[in-house]
Amino acid sequence: MKNGLYSIHVSLQDGRSGKGSGVVMLRDGKILGGDAYMFYTGSYTAKEDTFKGEVLVQRHTKSPDASPLFGGAGPVGVGVSGTFTDRAAVVNGTALVGKASQIFTATLRKLADTD
Repeated sequence: MKNGLYSIHVSLQDGRSGKGSGVVMLRDGKILGGDAYMFYTGSYTAKEDTFKGEVLVQRHTKSPDASPLFGGAGPVGVGVSGTFTDRAAVVNGTALVGKASQIFTATLRKLADTD
C-alpha cells in the first residue's frame, strides 16, 4: 500500500445493514484512523497489489444518537485483506463483536501523500 491519508467507506454484508465513514492513515505498515466516535490502530503487510492486516477499533466518544458498526465501549478486533492501486483499495474484513462475526467491505480513496 502506498503511504498516505485515505477516506474509508464501510458497508456491512451478510444481509446486515450498516454503513460508516472515516479517515485512515497508512504509513510503513502502520494503520491509524478514526471517525466521529471510533478510532482505529493496527498494522498491515503488502505484497504486489494485495495486503492483509489487523485493526483494533475502539470508541473515543459516546453518542446517544449513533450506533457504531462494530459494537459499543469495548475494543473490537478486525482482520482485513484486499487489493490496492496507487490511489485506492478494496477491503474485505471480519470484525469479532462479542461472540458474533460481522463481515464487511470497504473502499479506500487516497486523499493525500504522507511523504
